[in-house]
Amino acid sequence: MNVSDYPKLTIIMRGYSYEQAEAILVAMKGYETQFAVEMTLNTDDALNHIKKLNAKFGDQIFIGAGTVRTLEEAKKAVEVGAKFLLGPHVFTNEMLKFANENQVLAVPAAMTPSEINDMISNGADIVKVFPAAVVTPRFFKDVQAPLGKLPLMGVGGISKKNAKEFFSSGASYLGIGSGMFEKKDLEELNVKSLEQSLKNMLDAIKE
Repeated sequence: MNVSDYPKLTIIMRGYSYEQAEAILVAMKGYETQFAVEMTLNTDDALNHIKKLNAKFGDQIFIGAGTVRTLEEAKKAVEVGAKFLLGPHVFTNEMLKFANENQVLAVPAAMTPSEINDMISNGADIVKVFPAAVVTPRFFKDVQAPLGKLPLMGVGGISKKNAKEFFSSGASYLGIGSGMFEKKDLEELNVKSLEQSLKNMLDAIKE
């Protein structure tokens, strides 16, 4: 997978049932180039979810694994078709090498300039700044002043209310979890309302 093809927005699916995840991907029809989706590995039966979602939607939608913490987890995620690997912390060199060799995007997390620099230098395709709401949008501008333009993804506390500010401050990508959909829409598998939430997010980040 080429990082240049990766969408600006990633939907984080944590704790969702297969049916809820499937409803989200159905709602994405027409928005396939705007969003990627990740199923976090601390979700029940996550690997099976990723496998089934890839079988049904993998030709149209970038589907990956989140909360990837070990090389073993990375290998299992790739086995079921994950196109990218996101983590809540830095990746080991072995994890980065594995991702690079298997042509899946490596997206480790970092919170300091040194961690960001180390991850980029060691083969990360994108660095997830987590938790983004804690460091605020200004962090993205400030950290890139000395380090130069970097492929940074803001995750943690992102919603349609602040997404545009993060992009305006230098984030190249954003990951959105609970701030993306209404809980009721997920519980009711309301595809039409889920689609409206996707549209609302895209409208919120328009220039």
